[in-house]
Amino acid sequence: MTANVERAIRALPFSLPDITEAEIEAVVEVLRSGWLTTGPKVQEFQRAFAEYVGASHAVALNSATAALHLALDAIGLGPADEVIVPTYTFAASAEVIRYFGARPVLVDIRAEDLNLDVGAVERAVGPRTRAVMGVDLAGQPCDWHLLRPLADRYGFALVDDAAHALPSSLQGRAIGRWADLTAFSFYATKPLTTGEGGMLVTDNESWARRAQSMSLHGVSHDAWKRYSAEGSWYYEITAPGFKYNMTDIAAALGLVQLRRLSEMTARRASIADRYTAALGSLAELEVPSAYPDRSTSWHLYIVRLRLDRLRCDRNQFIDALSREHVGTSVHFIPLHLHPYYRETYGYGPDDFPVAYREYQRVVSLPIYSRMTNADVDRVIEAITRIVAQNRL
Repeated sequence: MTANVERAIRALPFSLPDITEAEIEAVVEVLRSGWLTTGPKVQEFQRAFAEYVGASHAVALNSATAALHLALDAIGLGPADEVIVPTYTFAASAEVIRYFGARPVLVDIRAEDLNLDVGAVERAVGPRTRAVMGVDLAGQPCDWHLLRPLADRYGFALVDDAAHALPSSLQGRAIGRWADLTAFSFYATKPLTTGEGGMLVTDNESWARRAQSMSLHGVSHDAWKRYSAEGSWYYEITAPGFKYNMTDIAAALGLVQLRRLSEMTARRASIADRYTAALGSLAELEVPSAYPDRSTSWHLYIVRLRLDRLRCDRNQFIDALSREHVGTSVHFIPLHLHPYYRETYGYGPDDFPVAYREYQRVVSLPIYSRMTNADVDRVIEAITRIVAQNRL
């Protein structure tokens, strides 16, 4: 056996999707049906998902980015508007604001959970604020119960980038029911996956109908039916839309994943508990915790290094884990550190000091429902060894 083959066998990936024979059979059934693109399975998935999160309407899409874009389109965002968004997030959260020529107004986060600082949000609200986009980082809900009164007072919409937050809840209320519009992700690494995919949910019927139409070229509602026995060749373009529709193949996968979501989430929580029990006693690390009034999907398990107690920095720590054949990631490089936002808006690293400081010490560990206890123990043993070797 060559060294490369041995290394590949020993490698523990950062993430793997949890696919069973049930998902495979559901997809094969769709392939055999002859209806592959948007059709009856998408309709079924939308109904099941809306019921699951307790929303009135759900629009299945090809990504969470599409969902965020259509959410902002639904509220009528324009070039003169501003949307407040945390700097500590993925590119999609702010880039969809730029699609409209509007300005993303970045704000800092709080160190406790890496979610947006509501105080910073209120200080950033101005006459052009059209929306606040919260991000439920790692699956931990941000403070929607505090953002709602601000939205009511100042008259802006709440948009939830809940790409990480299925299923999460705040004060017993599911994410999907707090914001005016909520976007979920079904990317391959997410707790529920369709490979690529997303869902936009809202209780506002007119916004849902707008998103549904705009997801398929602005074609009149239920245009997919024109290829079915009950449909007609005739359709109308009501607006210049996009190509964001989900396929029945993806929806079939999503329906099975939705039925399995509770068991997969329970497994993630079990892994998180094992990590916390073993790593929480290391003085050189800070482990995540959920606030008592909310539950997390445990999409990510982010540890933070106490760099003043270690002889290595974050990048060296990740390199050491890589040599142990343990995959990791970093969530996220704050937006204000990227060239586009630096050059367009003149941001410097210290403009958002909490995000900048925390970014330099975060490491996301493997956490996915297919992980075995032996896999988790292997990560724990590798981290414990690396910390011991670099302890000051």
